Amino acid sequence: MSAIASARWAPNHHRTEPWTFYLLGENCKQQICEYNKELVAAEKGDKAADVKYRRWMAMPGWLVMTCTKSDDALLEREDYAACCCAAQNFSLVLWEQNIGVKWTTGAITRQAHFFDIIGANPDQEFVVGLFWFGYPKVIPNQHRRAVEEIVRVLD
Repeated sequence: MSAIASARWAPNHHRTEPWTFYLLGENCKQQICEYNKELVAAEKGDKAADVKYRRWMAMPGWLVMTCTKSDDALLEREDYAACCCAAQNFSLVLWEQNIGVKWTTGAITRQAHFFDIIGANPDQEFVVGLFWFGYPKVIPNQHRRAVEEIVRVLD
């Protein structure tokens, strides 16, 4: 909960606090995994579906973050950016505790049945991400471009 408490302090224009956090228990996790298995089986076959099902079921922690929809395109864009900042806060607090996080925006998060499973209203909110978290078995090596490659100093 400390990670969510930190996430809610992300900067957000006009203090809209556009996020809702759905911390998923075993029942929701099971339903999502079974639904995803059906979707994968229809597209790639049973073997691929079984592999993905087992991998997803092994994910220990599940959280979904949604963002409030708006008829104002600029406000919705600003709110989405705020949610991305909240996701970063969430991830950093967990990482401080040696808990890894994977942020996914896979196709399942845009399915109507996904919203039904988590009890969200697709007319009022959209999914920013599904976050899996837990203690990693392996920490992969990461590489980023040098700062000099990504900074443009202007006069």
